[in-house]
Amino acid sequence: MTVRRLGVATLDSPLTARPDLSRDVVALGLDAGLASVGICGAEAFDGTRNDLQERKRCGLDGGMQFTYRNPERSTDPSRILPGAQSLIVGAWSYRQAEPQPEPSDGTGSTPEATARPVGVVARYARSDHYRSLRVALAVMADHLKKQGWRATLVCDDNGLVDRAAAHRAGLGWFGKNSLILLPGKGSWFVLGSVVTDAPLERSTAAAFGHGEGCGTCSRCLDACPTGALVSPGVLDSRKCLAWLVQAPGTFPVSYRKALGNRIYGCDDCQEVCPINRLSDRKDPPAVASDRHQAHVDLLHLLTASDEDLLVEHGRWYIPGRAPRYLRRNALVALGNGGDGRDPGTAATLSRWLAADDPMLVEHAAWAARELGRDDLISGDGGPSR
Repeated sequence: MTVRRLGVATLDSPLTARPDLSRDVVALGLDAGLASVGICGAEAFDGTRNDLQERKRCGLDGGMQFTYRNPERSTDPSRILPGAQSLIVGAWSYRQAEPQPEPSDGTGSTPEATARPVGVVARYARSDHYRSLRVALAVMADHLKKQGWRATLVCDDNGLVDRAAAHRAGLGWFGKNSLILLPGKGSWFVLGSVVTDAPLERSTAAAFGHGEGCGTCSRCLDACPTGALVSPGVLDSRKCLAWLVQAPGTFPVSYRKALGNRIYGCDDCQEVCPINRLSDRKDPPAVASDRHQAHVDLLHLLTASDEDLLVEHGRWYIPGRAPRYLRRNALVALGNGGDGRDPGTAATLSRWLAADDPMLVEHAAWAARELGRDDLISGDGGPSR
């Protein structure tokens, strides 16, 4: 099977570009906290559309809707704003030092409490970084509107192929992990755009094409716990843990051990990236604040009400807004990182072994077996299943 990497066309500068307005908009975006801002034309991403359609035909989408739902729409900025001439693309950094989980009794209030099993949340999902990105993008959009131009935000909503836009706007190159790498800064960024009919001066194109900035390095491909990076820049979503924790249905048995104690997202391909590691050494990131949720108490996830789970984690993508999928992930993580001798863990497993949801019963049984608690599945320790 041959799959091309996502393509991006090279565009010439518009004849009626407004360099003064362009400089003002970029400066406003940087002042608002964006790590990088670039401007490109709003022509359709024809090569990207063809690549998405080809990958979908090959099954690499794995049922993922993001960017795959309607490639004709997400690769044509004029569908967002008729008459669009320019895209202003911004990158918001979520680079943070990795905190260590603290012992918890479920409330996190007492450091001397008995340690409970925790699940790991990927860095981009520990806080609502997209909200911060939208605020910064809005500053640029509002300025354009005040100058008499139309401007629309597009961010994390299937409206635009954001990585292709970032590449075209010169922010960076497609790394072998399929993410955009900013020169000297790495890949810890969320991306978004302002689509406008303003004729803005375009940024210098990215210095590297697909994977070129990575040189001979292939650490991300080697580090992927499931082999989801099937070739440089090509991701098989059917194997990607970051997608599987969001996908509906049963979590594939063949990838449960690889999930470890993750409950949302996966950072492995970014953590091994030399550019990210070098950036951390040159400019050590601050430790995330308490409001950044790096670790989640697994037993709390499995005992909290539906309402509480949606309040606490509603910003995440949850299939059908159904908390059962958070519990599904938590049961797999518990099976990988829990202690079968712990009374709280055993009681929680017993609860879900007796549940009315067959999917959660099956995942609880898997976790119990992994923790050496077959007795909970049948016998004195729990219900027969």
